[in-house]
Amino acid sequence: MKKNRQPKQYPRLTHPLVRDTNGQLRQASWDEALERAAAGFRRTRAAYGPDAFAMLSCARATNEMNYVAQKFTRVVMGTNNVDSCNRTCHAPSVAGLSAVFGSGGGTSSYEEVEHTDVILMWGSNARFAHPIFFQHVLKGIRNGARMYAVDPRRTSTAQWAESWLGLNVGTDIPLAHAIGREIIHAGLVNRAFVDRATTGYEAYAELVEPWTLSAAERVTGVPAAAIRELAHAYASAERAQLCWTLGITEHHNGTDNVRALINLSLLTGHVGRWGAGVQPLRGQNNVQGGGDMGAIPDKLPGFQDILDTEARTKFETTWQTVIQPRYGMTLTEMFEAMEHGTLKAVYCIGENPAQSEADSEQAARRLAALDHLVVQDIFLTKTARMADVVLPATAAWAETDGTTTNSERRVQRVRAALKPPGEAREDTDIICAIAQLLGHDWKFADSKEVWDELRALSPDHYGMTYDRLEEHQGLQWPCPSEQELPSSFLHARLWETDPARRGRAAEFGLVQHDPPVDLTDGDYPLRLTTGRRLDSYNTGVQSGSYASPLRRGEYIELCPEDAERLGVARGEEVRVVSRRGAVTAPVWIDPALRPGLAFMTMHFPDEVDTNRLTVEANCPIAGTAEFKASAVRVEKTAVVAVRS
Repeated sequence: MKKNRQPKQYPRLTHPLVRDTNGQLRQASWDEALERAAAGFRRTRAAYGPDAFAMLSCARATNEMNYVAQKFTRVVMGTNNVDSCNRTCHAPSVAGLSAVFGSGGGTSSYEEVEHTDVILMWGSNARFAHPIFFQHVLKGIRNGARMYAVDPRRTSTAQWAESWLGLNVGTDIPLAHAIGREIIHAGLVNRAFVDRATTGYEAYAELVEPWTLSAAERVTGVPAAAIRELAHAYASAERAQLCWTLGITEHHNGTDNVRALINLSLLTGHVGRWGAGVQPLRGQNNVQGGGDMGAIPDKLPGFQDILDTEARTKFETTWQTVIQPRYGMTLTEMFEAMEHGTLKAVYCIGENPAQSEADSEQAARRLAALDHLVVQDIFLTKTARMADVVLPATAAWAETDGTTTNSERRVQRVRAALKPPGEAREDTDIICAIAQLLGHDWKFADSKEVWDELRALSPDHYGMTYDRLEEHQGLQWPCPSEQELPSSFLHARLWETDPARRGRAAEFGLVQHDPPVDLTDGDYPLRLTTGRRLDSYNTGVQSGSYASPLRRGEYIELCPEDAERLGVARGEEVRVVSRRGAVTAPVWIDPALRPGLAFMTMHFPDEVDTNRLTVEANCPIAGTAEFKASAVRVEKTAVVAVRS
């Protein structure tokens, strides 16, 4: 029997939808849909208080939209319960960088990668997941940089590396500690920098001492000689860039992983200088900007802490409101609150958590139990199909006006080139219309007016007028002055000899190895890790409707040895089972995988819902789930799915 999978078609939203008394979504006027949305939020706040509401903001929409969304949450609804998909991917990066340096952005510019000496790509298949950034990497390699790739798979990125360190999933900290120990024992520590700009070195040196090259080889699977080569190359380089993505962050100890990598930059002084830095690569166009704009539960715009009385007072004066002096719920905590029945209403803008969350069946069940769910999007996603009210937006890239912020902290202008379809409206206009129905006279003439309000409140963005952004084709924060251009890299202060100018010290993170939560055993012998492919995007809403010239649909990728052991062939349909659920998918044979390791993506969840398999084991600091380390088994079926 052959099974032919067709990609899910996601219709573009052109008119508001409301759920009728028969339980079906039907077309409605804007007046009816907005009143239904506002009435549900009003009832929730009156019956249960402001913290029964939560906002999911959008990492693909503009900075201006994210600013207005978090302002709606704090001013109109009176809570700090706002978060976005940043929690799903790079919250550990923000937490780790903030803990060490005081700000949650990558420290370098893309151009610096072209002029560095060593590029260390850790847990990142940048060629597939960040192809624009990878062009800068290739320029760096052509200019003489040596690239080292640390990844469980020999990815397309690793094929460009001078050396590939194929480690066991979840052993990043032992590998980082072994590299650090080797740098110390080889006398390659930048002691002048360490003594002047850091704290905690002696405790760190004691922590990593047990992680000899041979001990690390036993745990990580990486040959001792390869670890030593990488340690010496990174420490001896005049300039080195350390880049990571979700292979580091999407673990139950993701923040600890980030701290372990930052330790290496502190040990060698590869931070705060041109060409030397640490760089988390963001996967969506404005994941950095969403956090910058305060669409997170613990920070106001410009990464100003909610608990900082002076910062809070500044916003309260401008917004004419009172901001709760406590952190709101993270995305992870929101879903836990849904389970306990304390979160009743959610306003979801441009996110699809019914398919993007770990243990997706459980996530969908929790969303379905809400009293009131409003979804604002451009497509009828699975989450939108569950909503009480669906609002069609113009968040599509070519239909909106404003700014976005990329991985190098560069704020860039985007402009509307196309008219929105049907009755779709601007995101900020929709939010303001609901705010007006809830008693707040909000009106913004255009995106510039929103941006200027943000600039006045965020010192990091004050110098970025629209005119300057256009003149310089974008500017990197921090940019506190309208007269001066900002530095392309952060934390040059760490090299100051004057302690007063140097500011806070960078602290070594004392983190311990903690293996994956979902252990493999005789029943679940394979380690499933997940990631992205070049031809597809996230949950497939924007890319799954089209046939790919590379590959269409989802597979489970196995190494030749495992496929032979299981008696399965390329294209054969199999059942993949974890402790949480099961899916069926055809087999793809990939020699880049090592025995015991399987790989899947979440790009086609309507055909193969990979996140039914993943485990909801969350980083206690950042709240990010362990998408990268699930235990599964593969079972033969009677179905054969042959694809070209």
